[in-house]
Amino acid sequence: MSNASILGIAALVVTATVLPVHAADMRYPIANVVKIEITEPSIRSAWENKNFLDCDDVVLTEEDVRYALRHMRKVPEKSYFDEYAERTGCLGGARVTFKNGKTIAIGIEPTGRINTFELNAKLKPTSGPETYYECQLCKARKMELLKDALYRADERRLKKLETEGKIPPGEAERRLKALRTSR
Repeated sequence: MSNASILGIAALVVTATVLPVHAADMRYPIANVVKIEITEPSIRSAWENKNFLDCDDVVLTEEDVRYALRHMRKVPEKSYFDEYAERTGCLGGARVTFKNGKTIAIGIEPTGRINTFELNAKLKPTSGPETYYECQLCKARKMELLKDALYRADERRLKKLETEGKIPPGEAERRLKALRTSR
């Protein structure tokens, strides 16, 4: 075998192992999306942790939905609701309509946790089960966009600690500078 053949086979093997990891859920192909309607740009729940992220700083966009549809991976319900799953208490919601007439409701958290369920013609949930996903690429992308929001949350947290006397005066500013440069 020539070096070119060996390299070609190696490339196929790498492609075959990498593609399934990055393949989106084929039930919701991005190429077949007709319409995306943001129904809830930002919702807060009892889980909201303003020391981590204020939901007012997190707004779901059509671009976020498209990105999620490209990169989300199905996970078991147990994994989605695991007590150690990262949560911010913030969520955005959208309705997505496909060429075949199928419509889904999708909820996306900045942490990359996603849930979907199908809707009937009257936009009511069907009897089918809710499906759970995670999207590490979505989390990385959203958190990159939210660096300033995370900085503001850190600032609120540190100023509160300083006011309560839990850290020395001036320490909040020093820690904020360190956080800003580390991100």
